[in-house]
Amino acid sequence: MSAGGAPGRGPHGRAPAAAVRRGAARVATASPPAPPLPLRHPATLAAAAAAAACVFATVTFHLTDTDLWQHLVVGREIWRAGVPHEHLWSWPTFGTPEVTPSWGFRALLWPLWDRLGVTGLFVWRWATTLAAFGLLWAAARRMGARGLTPLVVAAWCALVYRQRSQVRPETLVAVLFAAQLLIHEARRAAVRVPADGGPPLAHARRDPALLLPLVALAWANVHISYWMGLALQAVYLLDAWLANRRAPRGAPDAAPARLVAVAVASVAVSFLNPGGARALAQPFEYWFTWRHEPIYAQIAELHPVYWSANLRNGLPLLLAVWAALAVRRVLRREADLPEILLGGTFVTLGLGGQRFMGFVALLAGAFLARDLDAWVRARAWPRWTARAWPRAGLAAAACVAVSVAEWREPTIAPGVGVDEAWLPVAACDAMRDAGVRGRGFNHFFQGGYLLWRFYPDRGRLPFMDIHQSGTREDRRLYALVATDPRAWAELDRRHRFDWVLLNRFRPEGDRALDHLDADTSFALVFLDDNAALYVRRAGPMAAVARTHAYTALPAGGAATRALGARAAADTAFRARLAREITRMAEGSPWNASAHSLLANLAALEGRWEDARASLRRALARDPLTLEAHARLAHVALALDRPAEALRHARAERALAGRSPSLDALEARARTRLRALEARARDLEAARRRAPDAAGIEDSLRAVRARLSAGPP
Repeated sequence: MSAGGAPGRGPHGRAPAAAVRRGAARVATASPPAPPLPLRHPATLAAAAAAAACVFATVTFHLTDTDLWQHLVVGREIWRAGVPHEHLWSWPTFGTPEVTPSWGFRALLWPLWDRLGVTGLFVWRWATTLAAFGLLWAAARRMGARGLTPLVVAAWCALVYRQRSQVRPETLVAVLFAAQLLIHEARRAAVRVPADGGPPLAHARRDPALLLPLVALAWANVHISYWMGLALQAVYLLDAWLANRRAPRGAPDAAPARLVAVAVASVAVSFLNPGGARALAQPFEYWFTWRHEPIYAQIAELHPVYWSANLRNGLPLLLAVWAALAVRRVLRREADLPEILLGGTFVTLGLGGQRFMGFVALLAGAFLARDLDAWVRARAWPRWTARAWPRAGLAAAACVAVSVAEWREPTIAPGVGVDEAWLPVAACDAMRDAGVRGRGFNHFFQGGYLLWRFYPDRGRLPFMDIHQSGTREDRRLYALVATDPRAWAELDRRHRFDWVLLNRFRPEGDRALDHLDADTSFALVFLDDNAALYVRRAGPMAAVARTHAYTALPAGGAATRALGARAAADTAFRARLAREITRMAEGSPWNASAHSLLANLAALEGRWEDARASLRRALARDPLTLEAHARLAHVALALDRPAEALRHARAERALAGRSPSLDALEARARTRLRALEARARDLEAARRRAPDAAGIEDSLRAVRARLSAGPP
């Protein structure tokens, strides 16, 4: 500190000359916020195209939602015979009165599939996603966000929305949700800045809110979430009412009374749907009754948000940034009531049930875009960023940068197509070929595909469809089947099933397959990676059971884990098991688990090359085959190929994380690798000393082959 002066200043309180020069240099290289680019400016259009391309790429990945197939079946039936008013989709409650959910969405979807197939599904997906985020961009601009930052936010929010972008009714709801936000924000903008200098909303015909009953009418015919649109109206009505109360005399009138009339009209037109009041009651039935049933706890989208699945898309950061910017607005006395109420409500819903996280992404596409744009424009930036094309280039680069990590998510297959790994495709083929029919039991998420394959065949209708249709008692027992064999026995006693189709991708603790393996009244007749098919040994399916039953191979985890010990002790059983596993591998293209089991048998018999080949086939079918890389590492060590073992151990670590067994495996591989490398050096030295000595070159070639990491 200078004597007699302030910290960092000269003795007379003036800044040193060097500091002045540095400050001047910063001023010279920084620039106040540049004026917004016009919407039609080529740079704006280029940045918008880049953001749209990123959103397009984000939602271009294989469809995995199993509900799709029932949507298509119902859509086809609507076009054939009109909207059904009775239940047609599962056999226990067939013919009972029912409201057909999401009929409007299904009726719109069917013609696209009928004419374009899978491409039509992606046309729907691309169109609805781009429309939703385009409307949100327009809403953000109405809120004052005229820079290019909202385009980056759109690309970011699309990453979070990605998990909800399957071809479902919610995709059409996303467009309605975004359109309603735009209407409300256009109205607020008209109150703040009247058009043509005249009074805002002076004439009813100029009020955008008059479009809201049309949105409500469409929404009530599209999805059970129609209440969200009415909630949006309530929030913006409250905002308009408070704005009028707080406004000084002579301020523009927000006309809340007109919003009340619009809300009443919106409620009234919502009853204009094929199900009437019964359809409108469904969200309340779910909230007060259905959600308390155990079966709904098995629906993954109703679980709290999985943070591990939302790291690449930046969801935690998005929520943190949005919250910080919303607090900033409050501290600056710019609090926005709709942002606080809607953001708080939907974030709370999304954290508790991840199906709502798509709506969080949509809200952020407007409100976060506005807040972040304001923050960016309040900063000083280098002068070169004031020019149009550098700004567009930065926005485009930022859109790509925020997207790359999520695009590289290994469990999501990019491209146009349908992932059939969750569908019982080959099992349904087996049902068709063997004549399996009668009263069946299935996991409810398989119901849509069963309908797609067999509807209207009454003999192959599912037990339960994608809407968990059935009696309350059937739903209760269904939920318990996963953990309680007595529940399965009671359900079978009530219905006496002829066939059972179970999915093989089950959460930990689900033992339904074990219960069926242990039930001697059923025979396993088909098995692949996706599904297990059982038929009753007595009754109409007795001939199928006699002809196709597996006698050694089970489907459940408990009996499968016991196979190794029995196969090691009983060579006759091992031979029979090998034949049945080979039949399983040949019976379906989804056969990674069969090749994995064949690898275990080969390793048990010391046929290491066969084990290696089987594991490679398993990985080619399913790159996530359980512990396949770890077992390949063990096989490679048995073949004295430590470099290959090390590569597979590292691949297993990348998939499963660190573990003591993998650490020990890698240590063994490194020890053997060092020994082989030393042996190679000794042989090379021996060859230099005696180049004509017999056998050295062959030995060196063999050692080098074992040092190879092998094919990828």
